[in-house]
Amino acid sequence: MERLDHFMARANAAYYATRDPFADFTTSPEISQVFGEVLGLWAAVTWGLLGSPASVVLAEAGPGRGTLMADALRAIAQAAPGFRTALTVHLVETSPRLRAVQAAAIGEAVWHDTLDTLPEVPTILLANEFLDALPIRQFVRRGACWAERFAGPDGFLEQAVADGPDIVAEDGQIVERCEAAESLVADLARRFSRAGGAALFLDYGPEVSGPGESLQAIAGGKPADPLVAPGTADLTAHVDFGRLAAVARAEGAFVAGPVAQGLFLARLGLFQRTNRLARSQAPDKAMALMDGARRLGEPDRMGRLFKVLAVGSPMARDVPGFG
Repeated sequence: MERLDHFMARANAAYYATRDPFADFTTSPEISQVFGEVLGLWAAVTWGLLGSPASVVLAEAGPGRGTLMADALRAIAQAAPGFRTALTVHLVETSPRLRAVQAAAIGEAVWHDTLDTLPEVPTILLANEFLDALPIRQFVRRGACWAERFAGPDGFLEQAVADGPDIVAEDGQIVERCEAAESLVADLARRFSRAGGAALFLDYGPEVSGPGESLQAIAGGKPADPLVAPGTADLTAHVDFGRLAAVARAEGAFVAGPVAQGLFLARLGLFQRTNRLARSQAPDKAMALMDGARRLGEPDRMGRLFKVLAVGSPMARDVPGFG
């Protein structure tokens, strides 16, 4: 029997070290180049709000193939050359195999195992579909008490706990907690209070905290049992944006959002930029560009399920995309 967050951390570490995650799923940067471009321009505006520091870290957590950062840097070089000169690229990635792929896309990057080793200078962090892979704990309401779920050889097991989540739940309901995400956001909020900066999180999950089970596994592009054959499937869970926003505020950071990804990207010009690109392409390429934008932004696709949250120092409180 193993606590669920320990099991999930171990399974995902093995999965990302040995397998190609993009054989199982597709992320937003792979759907459309415009996604990375508009996030790069968001970072450029945020740099200006921070006072245009002469030295700034542009970081990405969980950079995948490096596609988002490569697209962001291309847009920054064209639209914000001053920011391009000031920034250094830092990638937070633990997988040696993925680091090699990222190096082919972004040769200038500096790699880190954790956010803790980023330079203590103004920092702009992009994190797309990063938080959902962090390990969660699950608690089950049993009458007036709480039990915690553990991963066992034949399924989930429960063990009574003295202290459970501080949330109202009915008997049998499951409440998830991601201590790793909460710690990460709190650490970033403290970093930004010292050195300045902002982080942008894009992921799937609810705006308001509440009970519900969301742990899922994807293997071979199909749903799988999360407890079977650890290391062969990607394990993820919904991000509790409401709770993370509260954590950041408690540390004195400004918080923008969460807002629906579709609304956020539309405000950044996703569809206008895509239309301009499409006009110069062959019909099949133009159709693919437009379909990619719709997939990212339309409410019945990724536009509503995915949310966006910004956290940072007070200077950056007017970051674009949040109304």
